[in-house]
This record gives sequence, C-alpha cells and structure tokens, in this order.
Amino acid sequence: MPPPQLSPAIQTISNVRLHSHRPNPTTYDLTFSNEQTLSSIAPHLHTDTSPNKSHPPLVLPALTHPHIHLDKAYIHNSTPIHPQTGSFQEALTLTTQAKSTFTEPDLRRRGEWLLSESSLNGVTALRAFVEIDSTVHHKCLTTAICLKHSWRNHCHIQLVAFAQDPLFSGPHAQENRDLMHSAFADHGDQIDVLGVTPYVEADLETAKQNIHWAVTTAWQLDKHVDFHLDYHLDPDKGPLVWEDDWERLRREISTGDEGNALPVSFVGLPTSDLYMASPPSPPPSSHPPPPSSSSRGCESSCDPKEGSRVSDPVRGTLKVPELIRRYGLDVVLGVNNVGNAFTPWGSVDPVALACLGVGVYQAGTVEDAELLYECVSTRARAAIGLEEETGEECGGGGLGSSG
Repeated sequence: MPPPQLSPAIQTISNVRLHSHRPNPTTYDLTFSNEQTLSSIAPHLHTDTSPNKSHPPLVLPALTHPHIHLDKAYIHNSTPIHPQTGSFQEALTLTTQAKSTFTEPDLRRRGEWLLSESSLNGVTALRAFVEIDSTVHHKCLTTAICLKHSWRNHCHIQLVAFAQDPLFSGPHAQENRDLMHSAFADHGDQIDVLGVTPYVEADLETAKQNIHWAVTTAWQLDKHVDFHLDYHLDPDKGPLVWEDDWERLRREISTGDEGNALPVSFVGLPTSDLYMASPPSPPPSSHPPPPSSSSRGCESSCDPKEGSRVSDPVRGTLKVPELIRRYGLDVVLGVNNVGNAFTPWGSVDPVALACLGVGVYQAGTVEDAELLYECVSTRARAAIGLEEETGEECGGGGLGSSG
C-alpha cells in the first residue's frame, strides 16, 4: 500500500477561532506564504446572514515531533520478526536482526509513510533519529538525507546521527565510533544533532566515556547533542540522574556556571515507557511479597483460578507536568517509536500522545490539557531549537485545526 498522499498547500483559512477562554471569541481569516508560514491574521468579516449555530473551527499551533526514530518506523510491516517478551533487551536484539535486512528502498518506503502520516496529523517539524553502526553503516543516514530534501517543502526535518550501540564497550565499539566520525566528515552539513545511548555501555565508566565523547564531539562540530539516559528500572543499576538531583539540575540549567541559562530539554516517551520500562523479571522460583498497606496503586492481584498472588508489572516514565511546574524544567513529549519492537502500539499523532498524558499523569484539568498540548507543539518546537524562527508554521498546508 502506498503512503498517504498530501493535498496542495492551503493558502487561506477563513472564519476560525484562535485559542481563547472567552465565551464568544472573535473569528479570523488566516493567510499563509508559499513557505507555509503564517503571514497575516485579520478579523473575519461576517457576510453570511444565514443562521448557523455551529462553532467555527478552532486553530491551534502546529505540531512537532521532538524525538522520533525514522529508520525503525513500521519495521513490523516488513519483517516476520516480532517481540515475544516486551523487554528492552529483546527490542535491541530484534532490531539488530531487522537492521541486517534493511535496504534503501525499504528505508525510503517506511520513512515516506512516517512523514506522510505525521504531516497529515499536523506535524510541521521533527527531530528524526537514524542509526549508524557496524550493521547499517551510513545506509539509514543517506536515505534520510534524501527524504529530508524531498520533504523540505512540507516539514522541517532535523537529522540525528544516532549511535544506538555501544561506543566504548563490546567488539564493535571502535568501528561504531569511526562510523560516527566519518558520517559527520562526509555528511556534516546535513546532520543537525549527534545522538548517543550511554546506558547500553557495559558499565558506568564506559557510559561516562560515551557522554564525554558526545559532548566534546558535538561541541567541536557545533551540533546539538542528544542523550538517551536511564532507560531502565533495574534496582541493581545506579541511575545517571537521581531523584534528589532534579533540584540541583534546575538551578544549574536555569543559571549555568556564569549566570547563563543552559539550553537543556527533556523529552518524555510514555508510549515506549508503558510498554517496556519495567524492572527485570524475577526468577521463576521467587515469590513477590504481599503489598503493604501504604503502597500506592494496585501492585498485586489474586488469581482466582490458582488462589495465588500475582505481581502486576511496574512501569516508569518521566513525570512531565511535575518536572515543568515543580522544577521549572523544559520538558516535552515525543512519540519515539511506532510499529517496531520498542513500541509495537500507538500512532504518530502527537495529539493522541498528549491525550495519553491525561491518564498517565492524572492530568485532567483545563490547565493540564493546555500544558500537554504545548508539550507536542510550541514547547516541543522550542525544545529542538526552532523557537527563534520568524513566522508560525502550519500543519498539512495550514495550521492544525479541528471542528
């Protein structure tokens, strides 16, 4: 099946509401430039005298993917290799197997599908991750560069040269580092971000080497840097960011070493977290203790057929609204993966992700809804460094709208 087709760019949208708490807000006519940016907003002149009690459509800021994997999207449509346990290690293993079969036509087809679906859902900017390692070399990157060029009139694509595999441990560490260096040497003008995954290293020391290398290299190349940090709930592994560190991080990020704020953003990935961010499974012979009366939520249940206590799986994810409101940090929401072993469920629609946040964070107020929408639109756009651009981009040929 071919990817969805885009309609011609919209030049004007008439008689629409902008976000307002007033009971009878003014409606406007919006005009867009050939670059798909908002060029004018003018009050709508009501010339139709026929009675119409329906509310005019609501126009909201365009949507942004601050974190999405382009090359791994919809792998399940192209391979019989599917997850069985839902663990992170399984996802790494299955993805490595799938990557060995990647071809440029397959990468382009799946990438086109992701971009088409995203654009149709109102996404106008995305930070897209493509992997570089001893399995795929630069294949994913060069295909993504072609997609970035062919989609330049529909959405702003930032490319992340991403090292999912270890750079300082394991048999392919040196080769992986060399491939990252050569990617920037050969295609540096097309790459916007250097991305690494410290937690896949063998131990804490090599994880810190990974971080130091990424910061140093990105600084030398004048690129943004992305870290996948602490993607586990293993009590035997020390985290790189402790809960008590959030207050210190808030101070350091907001003021910096010399009074200059640091441009640091955090991206919550709840669809992936709910699927696989859990503690390691206990040995089959062990039995979990009964929950204490002070436990929050239901942590165990009784199997009526067996008469035994069954442990419910624990999940963890960044508390996005709390990190914003309590610590003043810049935190947004990202789809991350879709249609692969890391996230075999969910969609590319950022609004659906914001809606999921209502339940995950128990955030059901009007103010919560506004904040969660910002986390997939204006805040997400700023998090990938696009807040300084002039004009407002519009989704799918116009600002994202709903009736």
